[in-house]
Amino acid sequence: MLPLAAIDIALPLEDPILKFMLIMAIVLGAPLLLNRLKIPYLLGLIIAGAVIGPHGLNLVLRDSSIILSGTAGLLYIMFMSGLEMDMNDFRRNGWRSLVFGLYTFSVPMAFGIVAGRFILGYPLHSSILLAGLFASQTLIAYPIVSRLGITRDKAVTIAVGGTIITDILALMVLTVVVGLSTGKADSGFWYRFGISVAGCVAVILGLFPILGRWFFKRCSDNVSQYVFVLVMVFLGAYLAQLAGLEPIIGAFLAGLAMNRLIPGTSPLMNRIEFVGNAIFIPFFLIGVGMLIDYRAFFRSWESIEVSIVMIVMVTAAKYIAACLTQKTFRLSRDQRTLLFGLSSAHVAATLAAVMVGYNVVLGHTPDGEPVRLLNEAVLNGTILMILATCTVSTFASQRGAHNIAIKGSQSTAEHGTGEHVLIPVARREDIGELVGLSIALTKQKYRSLYALNVIDNRSDDPELKKRAQTLLETAVTAAAAADIHMHALLRYDVNIVNAIVSAVRERNITDLVLGMHRPTPGAGHPLPGIPNAAVALGKTLPAVLAQCAVTTFIYRPAQPFPTIKRHLVVVPRKAELEAGFQAWLLRIRHLAHDTGAQLIFYAAAATVRHLRGRRRRKDIARYAVHETGWENPAALLPELRSDDCLWMVMSRRDRVSYQAGMARIPAYLDETLRSNSFVLVYPVQAGQNEQQSIFNMNLG
Repeated sequence: MLPLAAIDIALPLEDPILKFMLIMAIVLGAPLLLNRLKIPYLLGLIIAGAVIGPHGLNLVLRDSSIILSGTAGLLYIMFMSGLEMDMNDFRRNGWRSLVFGLYTFSVPMAFGIVAGRFILGYPLHSSILLAGLFASQTLIAYPIVSRLGITRDKAVTIAVGGTIITDILALMVLTVVVGLSTGKADSGFWYRFGISVAGCVAVILGLFPILGRWFFKRCSDNVSQYVFVLVMVFLGAYLAQLAGLEPIIGAFLAGLAMNRLIPGTSPLMNRIEFVGNAIFIPFFLIGVGMLIDYRAFFRSWESIEVSIVMIVMVTAAKYIAACLTQKTFRLSRDQRTLLFGLSSAHVAATLAAVMVGYNVVLGHTPDGEPVRLLNEAVLNGTILMILATCTVSTFASQRGAHNIAIKGSQSTAEHGTGEHVLIPVARREDIGELVGLSIALTKQKYRSLYALNVIDNRSDDPELKKRAQTLLETAVTAAAAADIHMHALLRYDVNIVNAIVSAVRERNITDLVLGMHRPTPGAGHPLPGIPNAAVALGKTLPAVLAQCAVTTFIYRPAQPFPTIKRHLVVVPRKAELEAGFQAWLLRIRHLAHDTGAQLIFYAAAATVRHLRGRRRRKDIARYAVHETGWENPAALLPELRSDDCLWMVMSRRDRVSYQAGMARIPAYLDETLRSNSFVLVYPVQAGQNEQQSIFNMNLG
């Protein structure tokens, strides 16, 4: 037994176990205490870092381990902001981000030059670099937005895109000013800088998606996928550093590059957010707090004066930029508040710029003191500015995001409808893909997922029950990995069709997601009276289609769902006249929006007009007029690429949109498309329950 006298509790703590335990205790206890005091969680971690840091109680030093974890946390924030960005909305609002980026760069630059040159009396180069500190910003409050689930709000998209623009411009100012001050900005400077930046962006945005798609196709291990993502984050950051940019720019670009491969509702995204919010981001915030030295402001009046000027000017400049953006794009007051909150914090690029400016020595005084590009007063003022702007940022972001989230939940309560999806599970190898498709088709705010397995009530084999429970547990686990609850249903019934129909009625199911039938060699006709071409659907699927008046998706996966680049949807004539037209269209549009994949419709001219609907200005899809009949299945198929998924909108027999050639489609696709995934979509159609008694007779 270790004697108590041998325990070393000297300060600062040297034992890595005690250091890690203390920080984790702060991360654990901060929310419990701060919720009562109504202090934002992020600000609380910064204050905690100041208290335990070398300038506070000196419990923990800001050593290499804290710096490493904090750097990873900062890169994580930027990566997640790129990863969670709505790419379709970003393309539509890219010019808005550009305008906001110019606002939030130019206004603080003007304020900074005035403050440095005319209020503080600094030289021109120092004043311009001080203005660069004002212009840069850090998305320190982004976790607040992420937790409230409003990352796809227009204000958030504008703020994220604008942050990257203003940080790039601010860091370019830093590079140019330092080069001019030290005499390194020769004639070839701009060529070298431009080529390195363009090369970095091209490699990250061009090569990373190819590497990611290749890896995710070949590796399904959860741990390996997460480690691969971390490698991409730090590789992107390092490439940006080599190009002369800040690593945060590379991490953000890596998030954009991986955006389409990691959907927001995927298990991998859930793991990324969990680890970041639990470990990396808290370490970064605590590390920022450790930089704060309150004693420096009692040693020099100049530090206090510079701090006050910097805080007042930068806060006013960022607020004016947010107001200009609100007026330009007619945003709401809450969106303006959120925009101001997200753009007002100064940490990453600001610290980098002030340290570079502080380390640049322009000469020496007669007393031998170094003359720096940015003096110690600016360094101390920057630390206090970081604390003040982080405080303003967290309060403003929390207020704006909270109000937007409340309005969004009220809108959902007024206009949302329940989405209840049933997934009959029979083969373990298909469960993950079926669950993934079900999640992508529906909206998280009002979805309910059910997994169903059926046991013949005439069987007393215990192995059947054990196998059924294993399949249901697999489905529940697959949904839980994406932080979604799955209801497991185990039923004893006379046949599978009857069990599915009963579950649909009992649970108010709106959508069915089924796996494609795997035909048994030598099997005969599925059912009397069913056309030969329906053999590909087996015995169960035709009966389910006849008796279940819900939107049904029959999925045959050939590759992981997130790796699909394009969804090609072939729609028959008169599909717009079916009762369930809007239901399946809404599902497919939501899927494309959630995954970021391209959506292309092939339909007759009259149908295309209904597909466009009221989305003509903001549509994410492309349309091709396709008048070919369904008698020749090969003529229907557009040019499929290796990463395409084909969707065929079908019809029950003798319905409005039914085409004679549809009976041959399932068998043809199953035999022809070996390397492509495809989905057969059977919409809700009027009068389809008329055949229920016929199928009951055939199955009896």
